[in-house]
Amino acid sequence: MNETTPIVLEPRLLEPANAVTEPDVPGARVFRRGKVRTVFHAGPEHFVIVASDRLSAYDSVLPTPIPGKGAILSLLSAFWMRALPAASPHHLVSDDPATFPSPFREHAAALAGRAQLVRRAERIDIECVVRGYLTGSGWKEYKASGSVCGIRLSAALKDGSRLDPALFTPATKNDLGHDENISFERMADSVGHERAAALRDRSLAIYEAARAHAWPRGLVLADTKFEFGVVNGRYTLIDEALTPDSSRYWDRAEYEAGRLLSFDKQVVRDWLDASGWDHEPPAPALPVDVVTKTQQRYLEAIRRLSGGEGA
Repeated sequence: MNETTPIVLEPRLLEPANAVTEPDVPGARVFRRGKVRTVFHAGPEHFVIVASDRLSAYDSVLPTPIPGKGAILSLLSAFWMRALPAASPHHLVSDDPATFPSPFREHAAALAGRAQLVRRAERIDIECVVRGYLTGSGWKEYKASGSVCGIRLSAALKDGSRLDPALFTPATKNDLGHDENISFERMADSVGHERAAALRDRSLAIYEAARAHAWPRGLVLADTKFEFGVVNGRYTLIDEALTPDSSRYWDRAEYEAGRLLSFDKQVVRDWLDASGWDHEPPAPALPVDVVTKTQQRYLEAIRRLSGGEGA
């Protein structure tokens, strides 16, 4: 683990009045707008990715933002890419907008904390999912079949059981709708066995390094997903890394007491389920207390992960 510096968010980023729902940079050309991030052209070899405070759940973008969420995602992703040797090579060039090309540097103050200059990559359309604990969709599949993505597991496991070794369970990458869990063999048929094996081994190595970092800091890294692309012939980590949006974190003390307390958007999912929403657009607005609780969970996650032992 490389030496790291604790991340402290500026208070202005957390104020509701400063929430960013539709990133815009005057003079910059949009490459793609996603559910949470907007990608801008930044020359022939680079993009600038700006993370909004939007939140998606059940394939819908919610009408209520989580102030500061975009900054937390960007800062934490950059933290992991710099801190974990296993994460290299990655696409991050800089997260200091003052060093970006024009017109981005002229808007550095507005972009601070939530923007990254990255290398362009040829995206590999596979979600590289790693499960270190049995939960979520994996738990549902296990209850029905005793296996996860075609991998047979031992009997009598429960929601939250640790998996050693961790499982690599890829999924199709769908920009619209649900990603589909697939077997490693099907992934190999799609992208080639050598590439599939390289991405599997790389994903497991990053996950294990991150799991070992999170545990003494009071967090359990239950599962995560990575995306990779090709830059100059090398498999390169792209998109985001080990954020509360792409990963499932639990409080370690609660886990050891037999309870699963999430540090991700599970608070929102739970409220949406209890609200009676049928998961079809449009999604309902979130109440203030759910927004506040979600923001606090994200902040606590970045505080612990970027701080020292026992942070």
